[in-house]
Amino acid sequence: MDAQKRIKQLMEERGWTDYRLAKEAHLSHSTVTNMFNRNNAPTLPTLEAVCRAFGITLAQFFTEDKDSQMTEEQQKLFSTWSTLTDEQKRLLLDLMNTM
Repeated sequence: MDAQKRIKQLMEERGWTDYRLAKEAHLSHSTVTNMFNRNNAPTLPTLEAVCRAFGITLAQFFTEDKDSQMTEEQQKLFSTWSTLTDEQKRLLLDLMNTM
């Protein structure tokens, strides 16, 4: 899979510019533009940041099946989960397991 092409596709779907992707992914603008202008393959940490910005998992990034995309509600849960401490995650999982 061409990672740069897939990132461009996801950007186009959202109407994002290079600058917007950099901002949302907490990356420098030069990191994003170099990825495209110099045809630099993104590193794993960069790709993880890009996926977080898009609200998708790495697995979803590498699949082109639209049905595997997260719903808006799932994206919100994933985004919130990412901000929790390890202890908060453990407590939340314990609570969910009692339901």
